[in-house]
Amino acid sequence: MNVELVCVGTELLLGSIVNTNAAYLAEKCAGLGLSCYFQTVVGDNGERLAGVLRTAMERSDIVIMCGGLGPTEDDLTKETAAALCGRPLRLHEPSKKAIEKFFAHRGTEPTDNNWKQAMLPEGCTVLENRNGTAPGIILETEKARLILLPGPPGELQPMFQESVAPYLAALTSQVISSQTVKICGVGESKAETMVKDMIGSQTNPTIATYAKTGEVHIRVTANAEDRKTAAKLIKPVVKELKSRFGNHIYTTEEDVTLEKSVADLLLANGLTVTFAESCTGGLLSARLVNVPGISEVYKSSVVTYSNKAKRRLLGVKKSTLQKYGAVSEKAAEEMAKGAAAMYKADVAVAVTGIAGPDGGTEEKPVGLVCIACNVKGKSAVKECRFSGNRGQVREAAVSAALALMRRCILEYYSKVTFGKKE
Repeated sequence: MNVELVCVGTELLLGSIVNTNAAYLAEKCAGLGLSCYFQTVVGDNGERLAGVLRTAMERSDIVIMCGGLGPTEDDLTKETAAALCGRPLRLHEPSKKAIEKFFAHRGTEPTDNNWKQAMLPEGCTVLENRNGTAPGIILETEKARLILLPGPPGELQPMFQESVAPYLAALTSQVISSQTVKICGVGESKAETMVKDMIGSQTNPTIATYAKTGEVHIRVTANAEDRKTAAKLIKPVVKELKSRFGNHIYTTEEDVTLEKSVADLLLANGLTVTFAESCTGGLLSARLVNVPGISEVYKSSVVTYSNKAKRRLLGVKKSTLQKYGAVSEKAAEEMAKGAAAMYKADVAVAVTGIAGPDGGTEEKPVGLVCIACNVKGKSAVKECRFSGNRGQVREAAVSAALALMRRCILEYYSKVTFGKKE
C-alpha cells in the first residue's frame, strides 16, 4: 500500500516554520512498510486544499493530512475533507466534553469557536487528543483512507504512536526496518569509498550514506514480513560495517548523539573534563551539557578569545603566540595543558581557529581550526580546514573536537600509541 502526505498551513509555504511533521510521518510510515511517493504542502485555502486532496485520493491508498484542525476560520482541513467525502459534520459529544475538560484543567473558559473542533464528519473514527483540543479523524471511503491529524508536533506525534500506527500496521503485511551506524573521524567521500562494493551489490537490505556535520551516518534498511526477520537481515551488514570502520563507529543506536557517546566514556572512566575555547565561544561546552548527568564530571570551562586571555588564564607562552600565532597547533596544545592544570581535569580540549568571514590570510585561511586534547598529561593535536560560513565553521569545529576527544580517551585506555600528531 502507498501513503501520501498533505501538510496544511500557509506558514509552511512562507517558511515561517520548518515542516518537521513531514519528516516524522514519512519515517514512521516507511517503518510500517508503506511506500510514500508524494508529499504536498498547501496553504489555508479551501479551493486549493480541495484540489490537492482530490488528486491525492485518486492516486494513493492512504492520505495523511496534518494541520488545519484548529478553531479559527482559516482551519479548513476537516471541512474540506468532509465535503469531498460527502459526510456532514455532526457534534461529537465525547470530543466536546474533552474540550471542556481541557480548558477546566487550565482554569480558563473555551471561546465559542472552540466548539468547532467537536464538529466531526459523520461515520468517522475519532482519535483522542490527550495533548490538545483537536481530535484526529479517520475517514474510510471507496477511493482511499483519509487520516486527519493536528499540526502541532506535540499533539501529532503522540496521536500517531497511540492510534494511527496500530491502525496502519493492520493494513500491511510488510515492515521496513532500519538501523543507523554513526561514524566520526571519517569524511563522507572516504566512508562511501569504504562501502562502495557493498552499495554496488546491495539487494535487501540496502545501505545509504548521509553526511552530517562532522559525522557520517550509514543507514541499513531491510524489508521483511516482520521486525524480527528484518533484524536478522540487518545484523550481518552492521557486523561488516563494524569490521571496516572499527572504533570510528560511536554508536548503532538511533537516539545516541556524538556528545552522548563522549559523555558515556567520561562517566564510565570517572574522567573529569574541561574545555578551553576560542573560536567556538562556548559551543563545545554547550554540546556536552546537552547530556543529562554530565555534571558528575564536567565542572567548568573557559572561553579565551583574546591573546591576552590565553596568556593570563591558560598560561600560553608569549613566545608561542609571537612565533606560531594564536591559531596554531602549538597554541592549542598549550591551551589544553593550561586548562587541565587550571581546573585539575583529567581531560582538557582546546579549540582555536579562524571562523571568518574576516581574519584569514593565505597562510592561515578562514576555516583553519586547531584542536588539542590532553588526557592525563598526554596530548594529541589536529589541524582542520573547514568550509562554509562562520556558523558552519564553528559547528564543524565542535564536532571535530568531540571526535578527537573520543579517540584520545579510547587510545589512552586501550594502550594504543598516543601523543602522535594526527
